[in-house]
Amino acid sequence: MLPFNLGIPEVIVILGVALVIFGPKKLPELGRNLGKGLRNFKDSLTSAASEMKAGLTEEDEKK
Repeated sequence: MLPFNLGIPEVIVILGVALVIFGPKKLPELGRNLGKGLRNFKDSLTSAASEMKAGLTEEDEKK
């Protein structure tokens, strides 16, 4: 099962509409940019979590 309860037919329709709207030349660029954005978001979440853990560790050491 895909995220958001989407099945294969729905994904195919969404991709078809995106292909019609953006065209075949622009679609790979949009996918690449989406991947980069998701990677940056994941990296920022990871760094924020590690900073929080470091802060909690410092507080434990002070006690």
